[in-house]
Amino acid sequence: MPKKNKQTAAQIGASSQINEDQQIQQAFEQGITTLRDLISPSSLEIQSDYFRLGTKYGRTIYIYGYPRSLYTGWLSPLINIDEVLDISMYIYPVDTGVVMKNLRKKVTQLEASMNVNADKGRVRDPELEAAINDAEELRDQLQVGAERFFRFGLYVTLWADSLEELRFVQQKIETLFGQQMVFSKVASSQQEQGMQSCLPQCTDQLQIRRNMNTGAISTSFPFTSADLTQEKGILYGINMHNNGLVIFDRFSLENANMVVFAKSGAGKSFTVKLEALRSMMIGSEIIIIDPENEYQKLCDAVGGSYIRLSLNSDVRINPFDLPKVVDTEDANDALRANLVTLHGLLRLMLGGATINGQPAAPLTPNEEADLDQALIDTYARAGITSDPLTHQSTPPTIINLYDTLLHMEGSGPQLAQRLRKYTSGTFAGIFSQQSNVDINNQMVVFNIRDLEDELRPVAMYIVLSHIWNVVRAEQKRRLLIVDEAWQLMQFEDSANFLFSLAKRARKYYLGLTTITQDVEDFMSTKMGRAIVTNSSMQLLLKQSSSAVDVLSDVFKLTDEEKKRLANFPVGQGLFFAGSNHVHIQIIASQTEESLITTNPGATNQKR
Repeated sequence: MPKKNKQTAAQIGASSQINEDQQIQQAFEQGITTLRDLISPSSLEIQSDYFRLGTKYGRTIYIYGYPRSLYTGWLSPLINIDEVLDISMYIYPVDTGVVMKNLRKKVTQLEASMNVNADKGRVRDPELEAAINDAEELRDQLQVGAERFFRFGLYVTLWADSLEELRFVQQKIETLFGQQMVFSKVASSQQEQGMQSCLPQCTDQLQIRRNMNTGAISTSFPFTSADLTQEKGILYGINMHNNGLVIFDRFSLENANMVVFAKSGAGKSFTVKLEALRSMMIGSEIIIIDPENEYQKLCDAVGGSYIRLSLNSDVRINPFDLPKVVDTEDANDALRANLVTLHGLLRLMLGGATINGQPAAPLTPNEEADLDQALIDTYARAGITSDPLTHQSTPPTIINLYDTLLHMEGSGPQLAQRLRKYTSGTFAGIFSQQSNVDINNQMVVFNIRDLEDELRPVAMYIVLSHIWNVVRAEQKRRLLIVDEAWQLMQFEDSANFLFSLAKRARKYYLGLTTITQDVEDFMSTKMGRAIVTNSSMQLLLKQSSSAVDVLSDVFKLTDEEKKRLANFPVGQGLFFAGSNHVHIQIIASQTEESLITTNPGATNQKR
């Protein structure tokens, strides 16, 4: 016994030492900040119709009533609303046998109610008849396995910085639901359970559910926001609807054409240069018509060819060049197609000419006929006919056309005098000699800034014609960027030529990008609207107030989109691709921005 008492005392002493160690350990742990301490809110206050989590106010509402039928995407307005929300859906499968048994009872009750009404001579009840038809249809679908049955719970937790803002958000959400005959209620005295039900831990503590079949529940699929993310393509920016990436391949659409509308300083050139740089990374060739010397820095950085067109430069482009096409059908048509192009060019050149300081009159039908014959004769004198085998001969020039017109009867000599400005006059040299331009590079930029204003539309027309010949000769993945395209839209023939490019580009694996800041001038013409129609992609950056109404009519913008379009910050806009359009934020890396921006001190927010 004494030995046992001694052992017990030792045990008591050891236990006391353990308790003391535990107290020391607890005191030590109280001074340690755990991960739970870091992520937990400073306070949690639960009220009957809202709760407060730290400095944020929250309120949970649940859906208790639905219309007779739901359309696909009815949740889309809620998903894409510009408010902070937590949305939880709980879907519970129900055994088909149990549902069939309950449906049979329900149909019996409904039919009994209908028979009672008929016996009493009451007016037919359409709602009762619709309920019977719906129940019978559902029974048929369940019986053959075409449908299944579920219990569905939908809860939404709203977040705001104040109670007043919380009430405003709740009103917006209830209005959205009410427009679709979907009825919601605040989870009164169950805000804690509502908050728990909307946390990502899959605990349905509200348990407010509604019966739904497969078809009805499928309309509630949550991912209904416009998503422009593909497995291949380039990054255009951030989808502001869902913070997803807009990764897109423009060549996957019906055509690869794109139009960019923006006011000056909204970031349109930055966006187009960023797309060009990233497109080069996946093997695309880039050809640019640059009227304002904005692309030289990018071109030099990637080792491209920068071709400066001016009356003092050595660059020459001959508009009489024929495409070196391989396709037999195109080869047979090459001369005729170029004659049509030259007709448009010469109308532009002669229409812009002046006689004794006065604008020249448009060509008459007789002058058109004489000009057509002169073009055919000029090619013939160079040994070029409709036979494709003769197309390898050295083409004539405008000087040869001038000589042909000068020695013709009828209106030829008068046309020659109007053309002399381009052969031996002020504008001689640049377009009156054989071509010496080589665009065999992954990026080629034609700069026309130093050309006189009168010569710019002519130069853009000739350059586009030359590029078109190269595109037809060898099909590659190419992007053709025409900056300040409104200058071409001022004249009917150049506008028609640009539209022809937009319409035929897809056949030759070409994507045409037209950029303009003068939306009214561009869209006021029939050809301008046709070019937009033939472009599967459109980018609308910040616009002037007058341009918003024009674009709203063309693109069928909502009131909210119209409001935003005039107030977008630099680098944000509406991005249309096929049938989808999203609110996009254009982003660039620091390296890309240093290559693209024309302002070395600019940032992503100031470009």
